[in-house]
Amino acid sequence: MQNNKLTSELKQTGLSDKEAQVYAALVELGGAYPSRLAEYTKLNRSTVYKILEDLSVNGLISSLQKGKKLYYQVEKPDRLVQYSKKKLQKATRGVEKAEDLIPELLGLFALSPSKPKVRFAEGVDGVILIYEDHVDPKNPYKEMLGYSNANELLKFLSEKFMRDYVKKKEKMGIITKGILPVSSKSYNKKAYRQVSKKTYPDLRFISDDKFPFKSEITVYGNNRVSVINFEKKGLVGVIIEDKTIHDMMRMIFNLAWDSAGKYSK
Repeated sequence: MQNNKLTSELKQTGLSDKEAQVYAALVELGGAYPSRLAEYTKLNRSTVYKILEDLSVNGLISSLQKGKKLYYQVEKPDRLVQYSKKKLQKATRGVEKAEDLIPELLGLFALSPSKPKVRFAEGVDGVILIYEDHVDPKNPYKEMLGYSNANELLKFLSEKFMRDYVKKKEKMGIITKGILPVSSKSYNKKAYRQVSKKTYPDLRFISDDKFPFKSEITVYGNNRVSVINFEKKGLVGVIIEDKTIHDMMRMIFNLAWDSAGKYSK
């Protein structure tokens, strides 16, 4: 039987769920043929072959010819450290590229004859109105995307408000993807413990040192983007209602998401 704890820990290095399963199986079996790995992990054989190829390319495993078949085994564990560092570097480049794109794309948008609808909010009460807009049942949608320093967020939103907020998301069936600083890694456990795990945001984390932001950008609804500054002396927010900006920010988020290192929740 496969060690689920080891698989879970391997996912924290940046491996996908299936990659972690195959790697863990190789560790536990001391090496194996693809057919044995498929049997042990209960993954189909074509999936196992693809994962073995990817793990080999990344230098995490090696193969040797035994008769007419390839036999796979893990490389030294320090290869995992090198792999994780490469993932972090890629994530950093992706976020930096996203930041570089924003001024250019906003400049192009400024040339558009159509103007977005903008709403401003100040102070805790004003910013709460923005979060209420995220879960407005009159504006149903299925996916929310966001960059957020969750530690700053939880400083001013009450436990009751967060409980109501996440329950509304659960009721509306909203799924969430978020890019957070590593220091916010416990966010799901703090804010979403009262709802089903399928409502938990899918989170990826970036370095606090390289990206010390104290703000939040949320892409939601069919045409809305909210931006909030969490600074105590200047707690302000804005809702931009415009399809072009919404779609642009969604693309920028996906660019950063694809290159961000993924950790377990």
